[in-house]
Amino acid sequence: MAVGARSGHEEPEDRPDQPEAVESAGAADRAEGDDDSSGTGGTSDKKPRSFWKELPLLIGIALVLALLIKTFLVQAFSIPSDSMQDTLQRGDRVLVDKLTPWFGAEPKRGEVVVFHDPGGWLETTQTPNPNVVQKFLSFIGLMPSVEEKDLIKRVIAIGGDTVECKKNGPVTVNGKALDDQSYIFPGNTPCNDEPFGPIKVPEGRIWVMGDHRQNSLDSRYHQELPGGGTVSNDEVVGRAIVVAWPVNRWATLPVPKTFDQAGINDQSMVNTAMTLAPGALGVAGALPLVFWRRRRLTSGRTAG
Repeated sequence: MAVGARSGHEEPEDRPDQPEAVESAGAADRAEGDDDSSGTGGTSDKKPRSFWKELPLLIGIALVLALLIKTFLVQAFSIPSDSMQDTLQRGDRVLVDKLTPWFGAEPKRGEVVVFHDPGGWLETTQTPNPNVVQKFLSFIGLMPSVEEKDLIKRVIAIGGDTVECKKNGPVTVNGKALDDQSYIFPGNTPCNDEPFGPIKVPEGRIWVMGDHRQNSLDSRYHQELPGGGTVSNDEVVGRAIVVAWPVNRWATLPVPKTFDQAGINDQSMVNTAMTLAPGALGVAGALPLVFWRRRRLTSGRTAG
C-alpha cells in the first residue's frame, strides 16, 4: 500500500476550528459528566472520618503496643526499699530489659537485675493493694508492677563461680577481690554484717547482693533455703538498664569495671584448687609421719 493511502471509506476529518465539531464534542463531554454524577462509573469525594470516631481505634492500637512492649521488650519497676542505695533510691522507677533473655542471654556479673521471689525471701513483706486503674495500667506496662513479689539486686557471681567474703575482707570471685567501693553504700563494709563462703554457685543460678550491704537481705541471708541463697536464671525478669524517673535522677546502670578484671572468668583454677586442697593437706600431714618412721627404722638397724 502506498504511503498516504487510507483503508475503508474516506470521510471528512473533523477539525477543532469547525463549529459543528466543537459543539458535538461539548455535548459528548456533558453527557459523560452526567454519567459520572450518577455514580455508575466515576469517582466521588468521600468525607473523611471524624477524629472522635477514629480515637477509640487509635487508643486500642496504643494499648496493644504497650502490652507487647511490656511483655517482650521493657517493663517499668518501682524501687520499694533502700537495699540498692546509693545506686537506686526508694521510689525510683527503672526500666528493665526483657528482650535479651528471650534470645538466650543469661545474667552477667555486675548487672543489676530484677527477679521473682525464689521462695521465702519476701515472706514478711506486705504487697500493696492497688485499685482497678493501677492494676490495669500495671498490666499493660504503663505503670510499674505493683502486685508481683519481685526483688532487685546486683549479680555478684554466676554459675560455676566460687564466691567468698570473710569478715573485714573483700568479696572475692574465683579468687579475685572485687573493688566494690565504687558502688556500695558509703560507709558500708563488703560483708561484715554477714560473712560467707566459700560457696560454689550451681550452674544456671546466680549469687546476688544489694549495694547497701548493711540493709539488704540478699543471698547471704537465705542460704538455708533450697538453692543455698542462689537464684535460678529462670526467675530473672531482666536487667535494669536505666533510671527513668524522677527526671533529675535519670542515669544508666552500667557494669562496674571491677567485674571485668583479668582472671575473674577463670573458674577452673579455683575449682581445681578446691578439689586438690584435701589431697594436698593429706599429703602434707602424712610427710612428717613417713620421715619419722624412716628415721626410726634406720636408727634401729644402726643399733643392732
